[in-house]
Amino acid sequence: MPVDGKAHVRIARPSRDLAAAERFWTGGLGLSVLYRHEAAPDAPPREDHSLLMLGWPDAGWHLELVVLEGEFIRPAPTVEDLLVVYVAEEVPQELVDRLEAHGGRRVEAHNPYWDRWGVTIEDPDGYRLVLSTRDWSNA
Repeated sequence: MPVDGKAHVRIARPSRDLAAAERFWTGGLGLSVLYRHEAAPDAPPREDHSLLMLGWPDAGWHLELVVLEGEFIRPAPTVEDLLVVYVAEEVPQELVDRLEAHGGRRVEAHNPYWDRWGVTIEDPDGYRLVLSTRDWSNA
């Protein structure tokens, strides 16, 4: 397959707590667990990682969250590390409430554009999810 717009995209990030992340992304946003790997207790260094792959089964992307057991890599999100989901309508308050109930925290966006056109929620690792009222197409 050539590298083009049909290539699948993986967004990989470190996580502090995969269970908390799973609650937020699955129970809150509604993503599915696509794959899970638990670190083996006797795994050698650099192989002692646990990971969780999350996404919508029909999406062209997925989110991979990783915890390295022996060599902890702390998530270091900035206010501009955004995962934007274009909802193309008003963001349902029940979705925002569900994300907060599952470990998210609604925050003011660093860029006021996102407050005007959506809702920003921090996940349990501090990364920001924007639910945008706008629509988007690369075409």
